[in-house]
Amino acid sequence: MAKPLMAKATAVWLVDNTTISFKQIADFCGLHELEVQGIADGDVAAGVRGFDPIANNQLTQEEIEKAERDPLHKLQLKYNPAAEGEQKRRGPRYTPLSKRQDRPAAILWLIKFHPELSDGQISKLVGTTKPTIQSIRERTHWNIANIQPIDPVALGLCKQSELDAAVQKAAAKKAREGGVMDDDERRKLVGTEQSLIMDPEPKIPSAISGLETFTLSSGEEEEKPGERELDADSLFNLPGSDDDEGSDDNRS
Repeated sequence: MAKPLMAKATAVWLVDNTTISFKQIADFCGLHELEVQGIADGDVAAGVRGFDPIANNQLTQEEIEKAERDPLHKLQLKYNPAAEGEQKRRGPRYTPLSKRQDRPAAILWLIKFHPELSDGQISKLVGTTKPTIQSIRERTHWNIANIQPIDPVALGLCKQSELDAAVQKAAAKKAREGGVMDDDERRKLVGTEQSLIMDPEPKIPSAISGLETFTLSSGEEEEKPGERELDADSLFNLPGSDDDEGSDDNRS
C-alpha cells in the first residue's frame, strides 16, 4: 500500500489532532505501533512539526471521521489522478559517498564468485552502472591492478537476503535454460543458509596411476608389466655395480 509523504510528520499530526488508534496511524504511515505510541508520549519525533494530510491533499476529513468511528477501519490515501500510471524509478540504488569507493571491490567479488549474476543484478545490488561493471569484467578499469575482491555484504553495500535472492533467481533462470552445473557451481547458486547445511559431497578420483590392479578369474592379482617387488638389495645394486666389483678383483 502507498504511504503518505513525510510519514513521521503525518503521524505526529494525526496523534495531535485526531482520536485515531495507534494501530491505524501505524498502518497508514508505515511505522511500528510502539513508535506511534512513543510519538504520543513525546519520546519519539520530538521537535518534529506535524504535517497536515488534509491540507496537503492526502486524506479527506470524511476518511478521518470514518476511522475515528471504527477502530478496524484502515485509512486510505486520497485518490490523486495525477499519480495514475506512475512507475517506480528504475536504476541503481543510491550509495552513500563514504561507500562509493568500495563498489569496484564488491563488483569484482560478485563477478569472481557469482558469474551467473547478470550486469543488471549486480547493478541493483551495489548501486553501480553497467559500463563500470563491464570495465571490471573486461579488466579495463583504470584501477584494476589495485582492486581486491571483497564481499558486498561485508562492505555494507547490500543485505545478505538481497544477495541470496539474486543468486536464487539466477539459479532458476539457469535451470530453465537447461544449463548443466557442477558441484561447486551448484553451491554458489543456492542461498547462503542452504549452502551451510549442505553435506560435503565426496569426490572420487577417476583414476590414480599405480593403484590399479587386474584380477584374474582365480582371484589372484596379476602384476602389471614393469612392476616387481623391491627390496633393499635391489635398491643398492645399481646397474654396473657387478662390473665395478669385477674390475676391482682384476686389479687385485
